[in-house]
Amino acid sequence: MNKEKRAEIIFWSIAFPGFGQFLNKKYAKGFLFVTLEFIVNVQAKLNLAIIPSFYGLGETANASVNYQWIMFYPCLYLFSMYDAYRDAGGVHIRYAFIPFVVSAYAGTIGVVFSSTMEIFGRIAGVIWLPILFHLGGYLIGLIIRAIVLRTLKASPQT
Repeated sequence: MNKEKRAEIIFWSIAFPGFGQFLNKKYAKGFLFVTLEFIVNVQAKLNLAIIPSFYGLGETANASVNYQWIMFYPCLYLFSMYDAYRDAGGVHIRYAFIPFVVSAYAGTIGVVFSSTMEIFGRIAGVIWLPILFHLGGYLIGLIIRAIVLRTLKASPQT
C-alpha cells in the first residue's frame, strides 16, 4: 500500500486500537484489539483519568486509575498501531518496528513516573506523561532505526 494509506491507518489506530485492522480488512484482529482495549480501559479506569488530566489535575487522574491494569495500555496501544501499519504495507519497510517498540517502552516508563514527574510545576499525570514519553520514544526510535540502517548500509525498503 502507499504512504497515504499507511498514514490513514496509523491515524485511525491512534484514534482507537483496532480501527486500523478494520481498515485493513483484518476483522478478527480488529475485534480482538477493540475488545482488549475495552477490557484494559475499563479495568484501568482510564476514562476516569482523562477529564481531570485535561483540567491539569494530574494527582486526581492518578488517584482514579488502577496501575496494575494501566501498565498494559502503552504496549497494547502501540502494538495495535504497528500491527495495522505492518498490514498496510509497513512489512516492506526495514526495521519499521523499532520506533513503535521504543515508543511502547517509553510510554510504559511514562506510566511508572506519572505520579512523580512535574511539568510546569504540576504533576503530569497518567494521561499526559505517557503521551509525552510516547512521542519522545518514537523520535528516539526513529534515530535508532536510522543508525541501524546506516550501520548495516541498508536500504529503508526491503
